[in-house]
Amino acid sequence: MIHPIDPTPDSRRGFLRTLGSGFGSVAFAAMAAEQSAQAAGTENPLAPKKPHFPPKAKRVILLWMQGGPSQADLFDFKPRLKSEAGNKIPFKVNAATERFEATARLMPPVSAFKQVGNNGMWMSDLLPHLSGKTDELCFLRAMQTDSPAHPGAIRIFQTGALQFVRPSMGSWVVYGLGTENQNLPGFVVISPMLYGDDGSPLHYSNVFLPAIYQGTRLGNASTPVKDSKIGYLGDPTLPRELQRRHLDLIQARNRLDLETMGSDRNIEGLIQSYELAFRMQMQAPEVFDLTKESKATQDLYGIGEKETDNFGRKCLLARRLAEAGVRYIQVTDNGWDHHTRINELLRKSTAGIDKPLTGLLSDLKARGLLDDTLVIWTGEFGRTPYDQSINPAAGSDDRGRDHNPYCWTMFLAGAGVKQGMVYGQTDEYAWRSVDGGVHVHDLHATILHLLGLNHEKLTYRYSGRDFRLTDVYGRVVNEILA
Repeated sequence: MIHPIDPTPDSRRGFLRTLGSGFGSVAFAAMAAEQSAQAAGTENPLAPKKPHFPPKAKRVILLWMQGGPSQADLFDFKPRLKSEAGNKIPFKVNAATERFEATARLMPPVSAFKQVGNNGMWMSDLLPHLSGKTDELCFLRAMQTDSPAHPGAIRIFQTGALQFVRPSMGSWVVYGLGTENQNLPGFVVISPMLYGDDGSPLHYSNVFLPAIYQGTRLGNASTPVKDSKIGYLGDPTLPRELQRRHLDLIQARNRLDLETMGSDRNIEGLIQSYELAFRMQMQAPEVFDLTKESKATQDLYGIGEKETDNFGRKCLLARRLAEAGVRYIQVTDNGWDHHTRINELLRKSTAGIDKPLTGLLSDLKARGLLDDTLVIWTGEFGRTPYDQSINPAAGSDDRGRDHNPYCWTMFLAGAGVKQGMVYGQTDEYAWRSVDGGVHVHDLHATILHLLGLNHEKLTYRYSGRDFRLTDVYGRVVNEILA
């Protein structure tokens, strides 16, 4: 296969640079082009596909609070944590946190709770804007996962597997349904964590699915989204017609290699990604240009305000991508791993998302998009009801909570889910699920169901067996379906 060579010797130009190293580029390997598929005499793999049954949702926006938001401080009010604060924990902890068992003490919520909405749900005063939306939300209070560590819990949530490298949920969705806009990727990831124990491109990877189903990354968690660009989408010094001729030559050679070598996912992914990168020049810059939004809309998301500008821009981008026909959009907000200084840091985290998140829900509803968009807000697990400090004399300002895989609270909004509902219960300390438990596999099955996909039938043959997102697990949580 060959890669593009620019006629100007001093630089590589235009759309060709957007791809980095072709198929190996995380940013653009997950793209396809109808024109390329037609030229190769094959079906366009990103064309919209018929679901297994009529869907409630056409697209997904996943708001990913990486680190593990504390359910006991936000959504799962437990009076005994306050009345018994400072007492030794009255339950056994897991092996991963047994070092805290002798010194850990029950810790009261760091925020005040009040009842809101028609159902009188208890909610933290740290989310005043979102509190006004509870009648439109569906809370799952007894979520469960299999790992108390970030890498494992994130891997399970994003891919459905703990020990093995598997395709991400977004890749499965686009593989099953295609996408509605052939000039944009079907799966976009905004500001993910890239490195370290908690970050990896594998969290939005296609793995053994065809390359076009991998997520397209915009920026990363360490860079403000306003400074995150899709580079080299255009080149004013090179006419579009000439770019097209260059690409035709390159693609002719790549297709010849494909015919000679037979099926090769690397070459197929390269052909498809080049084509869409070329066509993205027409629409992507417009979609990512937030200056086209009115001041009232930008104010709704908190854009221009110090605390909310970054997440507000991410949420507004998510709405614009959804409106433009992108199938699966993931928005990451990191910094929710509050082992220490939770009183201070949780307030900072909630202040950054409360207004933008509520603005997104309101904007989607006003535009009629919430009727067929599934919005998901969650982290990878919850947090413990006790202070994890191994020093009982530590000041209260230094205290925080450890990881809790046995229960956490998340919520869904939009297409196909009941509104104003709280499903599942935890014990008196928000330590374990006691009723209505929903495993991550069950959540995945439910998400696919809302999109019109049977999780047991959405399979891909690889290495001699059929794989699926939920593996051999998962049940649709019918109790929350509208």
